Amino acid sequence: MRTDSTSRALQLLSLLQTHRFWPCAELAARLGVTERTVRRDLDRLRDLGYPVDSTSGRYGGYRLAAGAHVPPLILDDEEAVAVSIGLRHAAEAAVSGIEETSLRALAKIEALLPHRLRRRVSALHSSVASLRRTVDDNVIHPESLSVFAAACRDHEHVRFDYLRSDGESSRRNVEPHQLVTAGRRWYLVAWDGDRRDWRTFRLDRIRVPRPVGSHFTPREVPGGDAAEFVANSIGRTRRHHDATLVIHTPFTEVEGVLQWADHTVKEAQAEHCVVGIRSEDLGRLAMTVAEIALTAPVTVIEPAELAGAIERLAAHLRDPSPYARLA
Repeated sequence: MRTDSTSRALQLLSLLQTHRFWPCAELAARLGVTERTVRRDLDRLRDLGYPVDSTSGRYGGYRLAAGAHVPPLILDDEEAVAVSIGLRHAAEAAVSGIEETSLRALAKIEALLPHRLRRRVSALHSSVASLRRTVDDNVIHPESLSVFAAACRDHEHVRFDYLRSDGESSRRNVEPHQLVTAGRRWYLVAWDGDRRDWRTFRLDRIRVPRPVGSHFTPREVPGGDAAEFVANSIGRTRRHHDATLVIHTPFTEVEGVLQWADHTVKEAQAEHCVVGIRSEDLGRLAMTVAEIALTAPVTVIEPAELAGAIERLAAHLRDPSPYARLA
């Protein structure tokens, strides 16, 4: 039996914070105490302000309810590391204003981490690099996220001005269905009332969203999956050109280069790898091959048109211009 009431109460709180329903007998078994001791510890937590709900009877038990205040959280080692890493990446998010808040929360958590966990978190931070957001990369205002999240939940119409990819602005009146994240981008899947069709909107192009006050009956998004709908709408550009390459080095040596290309690893050997790449036109495929060739020798297996284009590119690079010969 555990006699340290403080550590026992902390372990009990950690179990309750999973928000599952706990029979008293199971809590007693987990803590190695009697059910009477569990009930006494639960009363102590209630005195400290933790809202613990109870159900009596044969199938009764306990559950931590949502309270008016945020109570101290009890995190195990893995949870503490996960929260720290998540806050670090949130500080680099595309949501305006969240960076400073995330860094403040991260500083509080890391100050409390034991040395062994602080070293793990530090190692992860030092080993991961992020691409910095460019100056003209628009960010999303948290108010926009709040407006659309509430509208999706309450099925409320929203109006806003939308800046299209061609630079033109248009007024929209939509039925918000769901928010979808894709990398650093946020998208809204909604029914456009004026165009009588489903649309995908980038949140960083939305200006001044305003709830209308009227409500709608939810529709079913095409395919039943909002994330799949966004992927089909914006991410999967039709690529009509495919190529197969042999890269004469292990895949791990060119993985960093290939992350920017639409590719599939077909074969990975100790001395080479076979990779399929896709793009919209032959020129883009040639540029991808050229980028790979800066790291390792490449042989184009197919198509013949790409192999010919690469041969011409190599010949032009080998053949010095008249100006170079005169230098």
